[in-house]
Amino acid sequence: MSFFIKGKKRGRGGSAPRGRKRKIGGTVFGKPQNGRNVGQGNEEVSSESENEGGQVQTKVSEEPELQETAQEKRLRLTKLYLEQLRKEEEEKAENDDVHKDAVADRLQEHLMEQRGCLKRLVAKEIHQPDPSSLRLLRGHKLAVTCLVITPADTHIISGSKDGAIVKWNVQSGKKVCTIAGLKKGDMTRAGHHTQVLCMAISSDGKYLVSGDKAHLIQLWDAETCRHLHMFKGHKDAISGLSFRKGTHQLYSASHDRSVKVWNVNEMAYVETLFGHQDAITGLDSLSRERCVTSGGRDGTLRVWKILEESQLVFQAPRVSIDCVQLINEMYMVSGDDDGSLMLWNVQKKKPLVTVPHVHGSIKGEAGQMRWVTSVAALLNSDLIASGSYDGFLRLWKCGDFFKSLVPILEIELAGFINALKFSSDGKFLVAGVGQEHRLGRWWRHKDAKNGVFIIPLPRELPQTRADGDEARESDSHNLPNASRLDEDALVK
Repeated sequence: MSFFIKGKKRGRGGSAPRGRKRKIGGTVFGKPQNGRNVGQGNEEVSSESENEGGQVQTKVSEEPELQETAQEKRLRLTKLYLEQLRKEEEEKAENDDVHKDAVADRLQEHLMEQRGCLKRLVAKEIHQPDPSSLRLLRGHKLAVTCLVITPADTHIISGSKDGAIVKWNVQSGKKVCTIAGLKKGDMTRAGHHTQVLCMAISSDGKYLVSGDKAHLIQLWDAETCRHLHMFKGHKDAISGLSFRKGTHQLYSASHDRSVKVWNVNEMAYVETLFGHQDAITGLDSLSRERCVTSGGRDGTLRVWKILEESQLVFQAPRVSIDCVQLINEMYMVSGDDDGSLMLWNVQKKKPLVTVPHVHGSIKGEAGQMRWVTSVAALLNSDLIASGSYDGFLRLWKCGDFFKSLVPILEIELAGFINALKFSSDGKFLVAGVGQEHRLGRWWRHKDAKNGVFIIPLPRELPQTRADGDEARESDSHNLPNASRLDEDALVK
């Protein structure tokens, strides 16, 4: 099958293409009448679906805001972004010259990040942490399945098979608040009646969302843990959640094989995307209006391009892809049930690097490799972590141009490592560990402890600033001068 497949086009009769349902203000739409150029050429494959009656519903809204084209939307958002940058830098700047330089630096960094060029070379500086420096936060009765770190790296929020959500203080290791799991039939307060499988926090730290096995997504105030809303719509367990960076646009993935888009500011459902042929097992996103998903047994990774109403399909060789994480806007890492760790470029059909059997084989079961149960990447850097249930957490270094994966160290950690997150500054790594896998009870590690581990990542700082400058320049020497960037270049 070709990497890119031509999408379906609308006929003369004006019928909407099969593949998406858009709901705004209670109305279901086919293709928006906003002049978007969808399905051109032979590059992309459109999502496909039908409503329950087998008919595609089409209804055109007359609301003026829906007539905004994709380019107009990009330009409007870019102007808002530039204005926000100017306001932020004005508060910091002491004079006009400093202000101009600061805005230019921010634009340069933003453009490098969008192009996948901004790469912090930190992996070579990481040293083996002292085992006594690892901290275990105990509070969950069953296996920890998911976790997030607040943007300021001050708190950790974890979810568990016991249905509970716990917020921890990183410095003290104490509980800040607990949302206890509910018993069946208990409707006296908000919470989860079943296993919490995934979580996400907005980049401004305002909203927290959690998804469970009962098809529900709960929205919380991340600061106070107060319940705000409940999103319904998926027909099976929620397996992935992610906020688009810098916005309150939420993506959700489910075992029902669909991806849904939500507007959290409006507490509203936006649209549904179809394409996976099996349960979706993971989801991630960054600042672009797109997300990536891992398709479990269908053996695919998919990049969903929301504005273009299309998807890119990446086929893995005969495996179930169980987790995926974006390194930057151009590269991502995935783990599968064959024990392989793979690096991908969103513009390449095949993985750039495949490292097989990274966590070894199961004792007594010849040829049965341990699953890669979780992966994490330090954003815009060369540092990656992988977890399984072999008793070790492993750290990896991405080679030049993402053409290799080199193991740098391993940290002893018993149990199923179901979730991994780096702090934004890369000073520590957090692991959610349990006696069972987050999705089932196929095996059980009786000696493991259900909890959250905080793992410090000591490193030796570069001796001179010039070394760091050279590392950054190696990735950015072909970029234009930030002071000459126009708005079109920024949004592409």
